[in-house]
Amino acid sequence: MSRRDQIRMSDDAVAEFLEENSTMTLATIGADGRPHLTAMWYGMAGGHVVFWSYRPAQKIVNLRRDPRLSVLIEAGDTYSDLRGVSIAGTGTILEGPDEVLAIGQLLLERQEPGFAAAASAAAATAPKRVAVRIDAERVTSWDHRKLGGGY
Repeated sequence: MSRRDQIRMSDDAVAEFLEENSTMTLATIGADGRPHLTAMWYGMAGGHVVFWSYRPAQKIVNLRRDPRLSVLIEAGDTYSDLRGVSIAGTGTILEGPDEVLAIGQLLLERQEPGFAAAASAAAATAPKRVAVRIDAERVTSWDHRKLGGGY
């Protein structure tokens, strides 16, 4: 078995990893073709990674022009405990007020469980935002803990 096959996460492990983390690095494509990177809070909805952002944000401008994106979610401090998921796909911009509000509330509650004002905080900012659903085309994963400390 190749080392790549050895460290690949199962679909269930990928889903669990995505649920237990909340920050990703998002890459969109700028007008000049360079990657535009930003850290984003994300959540899971219907099996998709979702996030929200202000309508005029550069990442949204980029996605309107070219919906291709990549994201990276990673964990671990040493080589032997590195884990991660990389997703390449497209971003579908969601502008329906109910969808945007629901995703905003999901993200706020995920960042601060039990946040009593999550609904009102999301409602206050939702009219200025859009949400994005990531439609994955390729998912790559790794879990170096499977190597048992070997390299």
